[in-house]
Amino acid sequence: MTETAAQPGGAHRARQPDQLQDGWVRAARRLTGYADPARGRAARVVAGAARRCPRLPPAVGDALLAALLLLNVATTHPPHELPVAAALTAALALPLLWRRRAPLTVFGAVTAAALVQWLLDVQLPADIALLVALHTVAANTGRRGALLAGAVVEAGALLACLRWAPDGAFLTPFVAVTAMTVAAAVLGVSARTTRAYLAAVQERAARLEHQHDQQARLAVAEERTRIAREMHDIVTHNLSVMVALTDAALYAQHRSPDRATSAMLQISETGRQALTDMRRSLGILRTDEPDAERHPLPGIAQLATLADQMCAAGLPTRLEVHGAHAHVPATAQLTVHRLVQEALTNTLKHTPAGTRATVRVRCSTGAVSVDVTDSGPRPPRPAAAPTAAPAGHGIPGMCERAAAYGGTLQAGPLPGGGWRVRTRLLLGSGGEVPA
Repeated sequence: MTETAAQPGGAHRARQPDQLQDGWVRAARRLTGYADPARGRAARVVAGAARRCPRLPPAVGDALLAALLLLNVATTHPPHELPVAAALTAALALPLLWRRRAPLTVFGAVTAAALVQWLLDVQLPADIALLVALHTVAANTGRRGALLAGAVVEAGALLACLRWAPDGAFLTPFVAVTAMTVAAAVLGVSARTTRAYLAAVQERAARLEHQHDQQARLAVAEERTRIAREMHDIVTHNLSVMVALTDAALYAQHRSPDRATSAMLQISETGRQALTDMRRSLGILRTDEPDAERHPLPGIAQLATLADQMCAAGLPTRLEVHGAHAHVPATAQLTVHRLVQEALTNTLKHTPAGTRATVRVRCSTGAVSVDVTDSGPRPPRPAAAPTAAPAGHGIPGMCERAAAYGGTLQAGPLPGGGWRVRTRLLLGSGGEVPA
C-alpha cells in the first residue's frame, strides 16, 4: 500500500482505485487465510482478477468486483450458509456500483450491511467494500467527512478483530486492518487534492489565456492608433504641400513658366517623399521590408528639409536648433519631426498668404523643447455646441505624441497675434506612457 501511494504523476491518478482494490484483496486474504485455506485461495483468485481491472472502465471494475465476490461466496460456502452469505455479500458489494454518484449514501449502506454481518457472526471477503467506500468518501468529500468515515471503519475493524481474531493473535490483524484503513483514507484525500490542484491549474491557464488575449487586443488597438496617426501626419502634410504648390503652379503657368515648372517638380518630389514615408511607416510591420532599413526614420536632422519644403509651398519658415541632438533616441526625434510637421501643416492650411513661421528646437540632456509660432491670424471658426468634440485629428494626435514622453502640449493664439504650439519631451520617460 505504501508503494501505491508513492506513485507520481498521471500514473498515480489513473491506477489509484484499482491498485487500492489490489491492496484490499491482499488484506482480505490475510484476514481470511488463517481461518480457512479455501478462503485464502478464493482471495487470491479475487486478487488476480482485480489486477486486471486497470484495463476496464471504473464502473465495469466495480461490477466485476461485486460479481467475483458473489462467485467466491457461491463456491466456498456450504448450501445451508449460502443464502445468508450471498445476501450479505450483495448488500456489501452491490452499492459500490453507485459509489461515485452518492459516496456518503453508499458508505452508509455498506457500513449498515457490515454491522448486520458482524451481528450475525459471518466472515466474508466482501468486507473490503468498506475500504472501497472509505476511499470514495475521502476522494469526494472534505477532510471532516474523510476523518469521520475513517473513524467508523476503524471502529468496525476493532470489533471484527475482537470477535474473529484467534487467541493471542489480535495485534497482527488489527494493525494490518488499521494500516489499510489509513492507506485508503490517505489515497482518497490525495486523489481529491490532485483533482483540486489540476482544476486550479486549468483555471489559472484559462485566466492567463484570457489576459493574453486582452493584451493582444490592446496591443493591436494601440498599433492601429499609431499607424492611423502616422498616416494622418504623412498624408495631411504632403497633400497640403502638394495642393499649395499646385495652386502656385496654376497661378504662374502663364506669367512665369519657369516658376510653374519648378512648382510641378516640387509637387513630384513631395509625392515621392510621401510614398517613401508611407512605405517606411508600414514597412515597420514587416520584417522582410527593405525600405524600413534603407530609409531611416525622419528626425531633427530632417527638419531643415521640412522647412525648405514649407518655404517652397508658400510658407516662409525659419528653423533654429539649439544643442546637440545625437543623444536623442530615434523615436523621440521622430516625435519632434511629426510635431513640427503637423504644426506647420496647420499653419499652411489655416493662415493667409504672407504668414511666416518660426521653429525652435532646444535639446538638453534629459529633454527636448519644441516651439512653433507663426504670424498669421486664424480665420474664425463657426460656433459649435458646447458638447461638440473639436473637429480634426491634428492637435489630438500631437497631444498623444507629447504624452508618450511625459509632455503636455500647449496650442493657442498669441496675445499679439499669431499661433503657438509648444511642448517639452522628457527623454527619461520615453515609452513608459502609452501613446
